[in-house]
Amino acid sequence: MRSSLFSRRTIRQGAISAVGSAKMKLMLGCCVLLTLIVLASRTASYDGWNRYAVAPRGSSLPRKGYTLLINTWKRNDLLKQSISHYATCPGLESIHIVWSEPNPPSKSLINFLTNVIKLNSKDGRVAELMFDINKEDSLNNRFKEIKDLKSDVVFSIDDDIIFPCATVEFAFSVWQSAPDAMVGFVPRIHWVDKLNNGQDTYVYSGWWSVWWTGTYSIILSKAAFFHKKYLSMYTNEMPSSIREYVTKNRNCEDIAMSFLVANATGAPPIWVKGNIFEIGSSGISSLGGHTERRSECVNHFVAEYGGMPLVPTSVKAVDSRHCWFW
Repeated sequence: MRSSLFSRRTIRQGAISAVGSAKMKLMLGCCVLLTLIVLASRTASYDGWNRYAVAPRGSSLPRKGYTLLINTWKRNDLLKQSISHYATCPGLESIHIVWSEPNPPSKSLINFLTNVIKLNSKDGRVAELMFDINKEDSLNNRFKEIKDLKSDVVFSIDDDIIFPCATVEFAFSVWQSAPDAMVGFVPRIHWVDKLNNGQDTYVYSGWWSVWWTGTYSIILSKAAFFHKKYLSMYTNEMPSSIREYVTKNRNCEDIAMSFLVANATGAPPIWVKGNIFEIGSSGISSLGGHTERRSECVNHFVAEYGGMPLVPTSVKAVDSRHCWFW
């Protein structure tokens, strides 16, 4: 009798164990499958900037778009590629190309860009295309005042970097929440130079310092949103000695703009996390002594302003739709 009871209990326990084991295997299988699906979907999103989904047009935000202010110099192929991409972004109102070359833009270039913009127009809205022709070759040209802009905000961008439209639209929405701030994708930081006998001098530091400390005080204008009023202030109100310094040294117009905005607001810029796709060769930042020259700019501008207006911060805007954790 006991032997029979023991046998039935053993069989029952074995069956329960087998069912439990099957459930565990099923749960593990589901977890693995779900992980593979998520990885596959994210891998697809990294295939390139062309494949990012653009932000939906039916946004609840008030939609008054932005002006693309693009700086270029004898790189028509890059300019065509950039305009062809940004013309597909839903928030684009107009395109202003800062042109400082000795020869005017060719008819073939103008016709190509005009056709690209028309082909990508939606809902009957065609973005305005303008070439801002400058006789003088100066880095200050990218911040010259532009009369009768269609929008209150400009998206300042170099011709050799691309951001997905969804990323651009997200940064635009961040700017809408803080329209006096400079909002962009490329942060930098300044430090007090403690090795200079206690004097108030500063060191400009690049991406690795931002990454290591999580702190920044500058947003580079190679990829940034800011209010159009700062173009007028840069041209008409900023000390002319700063513009002269930028022209002479062919550097630091972006730092000058960061100083201008920080001095006007007393607040830090806003860094938006985004994937950068570089489509051109390296610029002046790859040359030797770049950091030293940028540090000289910072200290020169501090002397002009009579103090350091830049405000460090650790705030970062992240689009949670494209993040693993938030």
